[in-house]
Amino acid sequence: MSKKLSGPAAIAGAIGSAAIAAALLYANKRKAKNRPAQPGPIPSGEPPQTD
Repeated sequence: MSKKLSGPAAIAGAIGSAAIAAALLYANKRKAKNRPAQPGPIPSGEPPQTD
């Protein structure tokens, strides 16, 4: 198991690793952007109705 990959297998592994890393970075960036900090106050001033 100490042999290094060469040729197409090494290239495919590098591309696959880069694609996974890019997907994780993109997902974390979108998740942080779409999350509101705090909901705003109720405009009418009435208490929220809960079940």
